[in-house]
Amino acid sequence: MDLAMDMAPGLRPPAERTAPIEQKQEPRVVRALLAGIGGYLPETVVSNDELARTVETSDAWIRERTGIAQRHIAQRHETCAFMGTRAAAAALADAGASAEEVDGIILATATPDEAFPATALRVQAALGARGFGFDLSAACSGFIYALSVADAMIRTGQARGLLVIGSEVYSRILNWQDRNTCVLFGDGAGAVFLRAGEGTGGGSDRGVLSTHLHADGRLADILYVDGAVGQPERTGHLVMNGKEVYRHAVLRLAEAVDEALAANGLGREAVDWLVPHQANARIIDAIRKRLDLPPERVVLTVARHANTSAASVPLALADAHARGALLPGQLLLLEALGGGLTWGSALVRL
Repeated sequence: MDLAMDMAPGLRPPAERTAPIEQKQEPRVVRALLAGIGGYLPETVVSNDELARTVETSDAWIRERTGIAQRHIAQRHETCAFMGTRAAAAALADAGASAEEVDGIILATATPDEAFPATALRVQAALGARGFGFDLSAACSGFIYALSVADAMIRTGQARGLLVIGSEVYSRILNWQDRNTCVLFGDGAGAVFLRAGEGTGGGSDRGVLSTHLHADGRLADILYVDGAVGQPERTGHLVMNGKEVYRHAVLRLAEAVDEALAANGLGREAVDWLVPHQANARIIDAIRKRLDLPPERVVLTVARHANTSAASVPLALADAHARGALLPGQLLLLEALGGGLTWGSALVRL
């Protein structure tokens, strides 16, 4: 029997039917979107000239070597938790988010208010949030480290909304008679609110594209704090070999920024903003030149903030955001190096 002739008019035999066209679906991945940015700086500003009245230095000496003109110094009520709470509240407001959306708080600091509880939990209570909270210590690289942890938690579904905070009161661990260190640092806090979103896994996605962390404990003695709870007989002051830190910073940060771009298949021309750790204007300029970026595409706050350690990068983000410089779709390259030595980088698309 001829099947074709035995079928209803207009129908074709099964073998001749056109197979349904499958719609190719783009793979979807979870991304940590940068939904809100906030910062807090202490009310008291101390200029180089004011420092020169109490320690042997000068405005010209400080500016020439570091690019710093002033720094904010916390008063008694401006604790690590107080400043972190203010920055976090600003980040939530910027994101249009409530405390109920916060699944956890990761707070980077080397200057917590207490050995425990974690300063993150003091912030949690002040905000009226729930979920988890913990502190992370990686010195000036702390925010990059904390961002990496938060990104991983959102990618794996452990959280959908996270506050990442850097809050520091370095003025309380400085030897104010040592002109090589006391002129370099300031206090403050910065925060971002990360919210889970979707992407395809490519470099054009919004959110944290990748983070890259490194450390070398063999270099611990070039930048450290001499004592803490476990060694109360020591000074508890910051100690630094400036020349060695500078040498390693330029090399390691250059490697880290190249690593971040290579991991995402992006060239240096893709970077809209370099948001560096604000430690020294000369280090920042060396990294800028390596990326072949014009000065106007670098977020620079070191002259006004000095080095605020783990708060440095998020405060720089908050500063750029407040003046309307950060726009949707832009690619941000973040980097920092601190005691440990620790260093790292991150690529984030707004």
